[in-house]
Formats: sequence, C-alpha cells, structure tokens
Amino acid sequence: MKKVKMTPSEAIVETLLAEGVDHVCGIVGSAFMDMLDLFPAAGIKFIPVRHEQSAGHMEDAYCRISGRCGVITGQNGPGITNMVTSVAAANMGHTPLVIISPSAGTPTIGWDGFQECDQMSVFKSVTKAVVRVPHPKRVADCLRTAFRIAYAERGAVLYDIPRDYFYGELEERILKPSQYRVDARGCGNQESLDRAAELLASAKNPVIVSGRGVVDADALTIVKAIAEHLTAPVAVTYLHNDAFYGNHPLSVGPIGYMGSKAAMKTLAQADVMLAIGTRLSVFGTLPQYDINYFPENARIIQIDINPKHIARTHPIEVGIIGDAKDATVEILKRLKAMDASRKPDARRLEAVQKEKQIWEKEIVDLAMVDGNPINPRRVLLEISRALPDDAIVTTDIGNVASTANSYLKFNQSRRHIAALTFGNTGFAYPAALGAQIACPDSPVIAIIGDGAWGMSLHEVSTAVEHNLPVVACVFRNMWWGAEAKNQVDFYNNRFIGVDIPTPESFVPVAKAMGANGVRVDRVEDIQEAFVSCIKSRKPTVLEFLVDGMQLAPPFRKDALALPTRLLPKYAHLDHHNWYKGGVNDL
Repeated sequence: MKKVKMTPSEAIVETLLAEGVDHVCGIVGSAFMDMLDLFPAAGIKFIPVRHEQSAGHMEDAYCRISGRCGVITGQNGPGITNMVTSVAAANMGHTPLVIISPSAGTPTIGWDGFQECDQMSVFKSVTKAVVRVPHPKRVADCLRTAFRIAYAERGAVLYDIPRDYFYGELEERILKPSQYRVDARGCGNQESLDRAAELLASAKNPVIVSGRGVVDADALTIVKAIAEHLTAPVAVTYLHNDAFYGNHPLSVGPIGYMGSKAAMKTLAQADVMLAIGTRLSVFGTLPQYDINYFPENARIIQIDINPKHIARTHPIEVGIIGDAKDATVEILKRLKAMDASRKPDARRLEAVQKEKQIWEKEIVDLAMVDGNPINPRRVLLEISRALPDDAIVTTDIGNVASTANSYLKFNQSRRHIAALTFGNTGFAYPAALGAQIACPDSPVIAIIGDGAWGMSLHEVSTAVEHNLPVVACVFRNMWWGAEAKNQVDFYNNRFIGVDIPTPESFVPVAKAMGANGVRVDRVEDIQEAFVSCIKSRKPTVLEFLVDGMQLAPPFRKDALALPTRLLPKYAHLDHHNWYKGGVNDL
C-alpha cells in the first residue's frame, strides 16, 4: 500500500482497525472528539463507562479472555489520571493495554492551563512504556510502537498525544501488525530444554506449577500431557485457578492465599518443580495455613516469556526463556523420546486423591457451619457447585472474595479473572463487564464484598446501557472484612474504619438503575436464586446477607506484627492476647 493523504485522527483510527480493535472504553472528552467522530463510520464501538478507572479494568479482563490488547481513552488531565489504578493493575497483571492519552495542546503546555497534567510522569512507573507523539505526522508510527511494546512486554503502554495533534494533514501507509511486531517467541534454548527433560524424567516426585502464561499461550493440553506422562500433580498459581483442568485426577488446586492445602502439601514434597508461565511471585508463594510449602531444596525448572522473571524470586536449576506452549511441546517430545512406554504411577495418583479428598472435606465442613444469617463459605460452595462449565468468574480483593480461591474450579482456560497482585478493590464488576464483551454468550459472574461493591456499583448503569447480563454476587457483611480480621487478630477488636452500615440493601439501588435485584438471606435459597439469575440473561445484583463474624485469616501475616506502645498514654493499647473467640479464626 502506498502512502495516502489523511488526517492524524484518520491515521490513528486506521491503525486501530489494522490491530483488530473493534471497541474502545472510556468517557467522552473534547480532547479526542475528532478521533471519536470517526468511530461509527470505521466500525469501532465506543463504550462509555461511569468512571474512567472502570474502563481499564474492563479492558484488562477483555484482553485476558480474548487475547487481544485492550484500548481505553479519556479526557486529558483528570480523565486520564482517573485511570491510574486500573492501568497499574493491568500492568502488574501482565495484560497488554494501550491508553490513548490526549494531553494539553502544544501552544499552552507549561502554563498550568485547564486540565493540564504531565501525564507521562504520572504513568511512567505503572506502565511498560510511555510513548509521546513528537509530531502530528508520527501519530500512526507511535501508535504502532505502543502496540508493539504492549504485546512484547505484556503490559500497559501510554500513548500520549497533544490534543492539537489530532488535526492536520499527513501522508501515511497503514501497516499490518505482522509488518511491525512479531508475536511468536519460540521454545527457548535447546540445551536448557534437554536438561529440563532429563531432570523431569529422573525425578521421583515431580510437580508442575501452571501459571498465567499457560493460559495466555493456550497450553493447557500440553501441560496435561506432560503431567500424565510423568504422573506429576499440577498446582495452579495464585488466582489463576483456570490454569489447569479442575476435574483432572492430577489437579491439586491453587497455591497462595486461601489456596488448596492439597496443592501445598503436594508441592512441599517435590524434588523437581516445573514452573510454567509464572514468575513465582513472592506473595503467591508465601507460607499459608502455617504451611511453609515452597520446596526450598527442589530443583526448579522455570519457563517464562520474560527473562526478567527467571529466578527473580527463587533460585533455579534450569531457566527457559520462551513461550509456555512452544517450550512445553519441546519438553514433551523429549520425555516421550526417552521413555515412550512410561506407565502411570499408581502410588502417586492414590496419594494425590487422598490429599484432595481431605482438603475437599475440610472446605465443605467449614461451609456447612451455621452462619447468622448465612456462612459466606456456604454461598461460595453452592456457587461453585452450580457454575456452568463455560462460566467466567471475576473475583475482587477482600476477605470473602479471596476465600473463593478455595472453592473455584474450572475445566476451561480464560475463565478465572481475578484482581491480581496490585490488589485493588473495585476490580471484579467492571472486569466482569469486559469479560462479557469478550465472550457475549458465556454466563459471567462477579464475586464481590460490599466494600468493593461500593467502589463499582455505579457501573450497573453501564451494564444496563449495553445490555451486559453480568450477575454481581455481592456479599453483604456490612464491613471491610479483611481489615476487620486484622483488627481482631492484632488490635483486640478495636474496630476503626471498617464498618459499612449503609445502605440497608443494594437491591433497591440496583432496581433504580434498571437492573434486576435479588436478596438472599436463607441457605436453602442460595442455589435456586443463583441459577435463576444466570438464566435471566439480564444485568443483576444478587445480594447475599452473610455472617460478618465468619472471616478468613489475614491477608498479610507476613507484614503485620503485634503492636507495642511506648508512650504511657497508649500503654493500654498493647496486645495482651486476651481475646479468645468471637470470630472464626480459620
């Protein structure tokens, strides 16, 4: 294609089309209105949200489901700075995201004019790169660079364009993505692959840890084949419960906070660990349930697409820089070449089943304890039992939402969309909307505490406007449960700032916004209400009244300590260990 005359706005829109972008999320603003005016004719849908932070969470989830880079935009200054939290979350979660960021016009930069902000400085530490358009004739080239970096480094990129650069005239040739970026990464170093296969073949207790990279690479079937060849149990990384088949005999569940004791006890016995598509994050491998499960003496084989993550947190025996699927395909070839007739290890299979049965009984028994009015674990158990196989579940941050990690099982990839290690509340509901856009025919539910719901309920209007039939499962215990548990365990029940007394119910709020609203306060109604809401295919707020005194352990035992007070006026606030009950310390 020869260069043709066009406006900068046209060059931007044509580049978006070349990238396969069919929608952009954000809130309308004068700064990018010239570009926005082209969207309908180009076939790009603009999806307005109620707060710009939500746009980032929506596109984060959209990308995790579809594999395609999300795109968001907003007004220069406050519109763009409202996106900081969700951009940081996507970036830390390794999700490709491009932020089209109009900035102050060049004639007035530096005068502290209306809605002026140095957006590049604001976003520099929470993105992979900030790409500034230096001249109107470079708009397409710089946007290609933004997409190239977002895909290559798996994260967010700010595309900063002075608002007057949308106007003018240039000659541009619109390129295909294959002409400026390469997605294939390869399988890694051949010698490393050979060594990995040798270690696995000779291991007595190999264990596989499957992470986000396995999901992104669509590599579950290969991981399954390796697991079956080696009779190696498979644990999934923290908040990636869809990184292996939950119904497989070798699946032991997630590690990390509120994960599976079966996974942790199995991993603790590993002599060789194959960690695929995971950085083995510090928080995701901390001791849990007082089990220091990470096997310090195991020989670790780590596969990651990003060399920065190899051996970043744990020493390794073999590091493989490569695509999770390509690398595991090569390892499987080598394993089969070494011993094509290797038989399943019945002893290991039996041991795995035993640990799983013990863990399953434990979490079911915990769920069956009476609550006032409902034990939150019972709601999670019933939801997990009633989930359709193709359902997508988004989970927020918070005591109840994180407990879902114990109960959620998936038999397909790209089904579990969690707030990852950035850990911001208010993620699950907008993420669910983005997941529904990516996969319109699948049921999508969000698991949210009432604290996080207060940060995201405004997007019910977005769901209604765009007819996104997401079911928000709101756990109403009338406080910030995770922080309340900290104040129980470390501050002798001195509750400060944790109460959420109003509104009395979120159901009338949902109905006023045009959505369905259902309240459940009896155990026997949980599953019927949940199934009915899914089948309705309408935006729904399903509110569960749960016992606020039934709480999981603190998130950050590693970062908390019993208080000491040195000034006499505060001496009575020392922790005297007098508290002996009241909240179920699981």
